[in-house]
Amino acid sequence: MQLSSPVSLPPADHLQRIRRLGCGMAWTCMALIALLPCVLVAYWATTSAPELAAQGNLNIQLPLQPWQRLAGAAVTSVPLILLLTGLWHARQCFDQFAKGQVFTAQATARLRRFAGWVAAAALAGIVAGAATSVLLTLHNPPGTRQLSVSINSNHLFTLFFAAVVWLMAAVIGQGQALAEENEHFV
Repeated sequence: MQLSSPVSLPPADHLQRIRRLGCGMAWTCMALIALLPCVLVAYWATTSAPELAAQGNLNIQLPLQPWQRLAGAAVTSVPLILLLTGLWHARQCFDQFAKGQVFTAQATARLRRFAGWVAAAALAGIVAGAATSVLLTLHNPPGTRQLSVSINSNHLFTLFFAAVVWLMAAVIGQGQALAEENEHFV
């Protein structure tokens, strides 16, 4: 039984593919940067109070006051802003890929920044969830107000993902340093 080796593209075709994918990913990042704030506003404007209570595992005194929705949106916008900042750095990295600048110090720095902002967004999400639980139960009678701190699999996966990207950027950076060192010997 003979195993066939994977088909590899010639270097020029491979770079063209990276450039195309980089361009597509840069546009995707921009679309997410534009779309996600709209989704956040729509969520807080349209989600019913019982649904907000169920999602936060809270006992909310109904009806919610308009200021509570506004405050909830403001608090949850903090992790979103951190995530959007990370996406901005990812977009700049993908723009470099689209220009054929793949193994550069700038691309590596952008990947590290992306990872850092994504990790910060995950940690801010934990704090924002706790602050939102207080805001949504503030009009409850004394003794029934809640502070709910939750660390879920989404937070853990996002932190893991950020760590993986950070490590990959560090490895790429080390490879760049070795390549530059080797160029001086040749």
